Amino acid sequence: MGCFQFLKFMMFAFNGIIFLAGVAILGVGIWVKVDSGSVLNFLGKIDNMPTELSQVLNVGYLLIAVGILLVIIGFLGCCGAMKESKCMLLLFFIIVLLIFIAEVAGAVVILVFRPLAEELFNKVGQAAVKNIKQDYGNNTDVTGLWNSTMSTFKCCGFYNSLDFEGSPYYKSHNNTFPPQCCLNSGSACTNGTITGCFPKIRKLIDDNTAAIVGVALGIAALELCAMAVSMILYCRIKSESV
Repeated sequence: MGCFQFLKFMMFAFNGIIFLAGVAILGVGIWVKVDSGSVLNFLGKIDNMPTELSQVLNVGYLLIAVGILLVIIGFLGCCGAMKESKCMLLLFFIIVLLIFIAEVAGAVVILVFRPLAEELFNKVGQAAVKNIKQDYGNNTDVTGLWNSTMSTFKCCGFYNSLDFEGSPYYKSHNNTFPPQCCLNSGSACTNGTITGCFPKIRKLIDDNTAAIVGVALGIAALELCAMAVSMILYCRIKSESV
């Protein structure tokens, strides 16, 4: 097998996996949005599954978008390699390049403008706390989303349990916090002992920084290899057609 044929095979195999993954993700996303009743029944059969996890249905839109993107990339890569289509290979290269540039730009923004990011997080925190105090216990969507988040991450409020003081839930439950805020959920929660969601998620990210950076570098390396192979095939096909 020559080098050109080997690159074609690797391009086909790699993008075939991407295509199948995209189809699977797209299928799950469509199922979540179209057959929401079955999803809720499935979640309801899982032991100790919080009923508020029905909010997971909103993730369907994200799954559909990611699935479509992966299907397009995988299709262009597979067909472009096997049919030796310059147009498809070039489109594949451009799409992956745009994704790579967006990732690099995002990393630069996070590193260079970290102080601004801290300020942004503070503003988000203020908005989140205001949202809790106004709507938690009164708005079912807001209440369900916060309950789902707190149950999943074992946290309480955005910063801490004090975020719930003055909320509709706090007032209607004799000045007590949600049960997720106390270790002993069997009794009324009058003194929150669980860490806030923002500090807990931030600690989780800090503790796994090395793994996150490693995964990001691995994805970037795969993208660079995919772009290099697609451009090699493109140039080879172009030279043979001349």
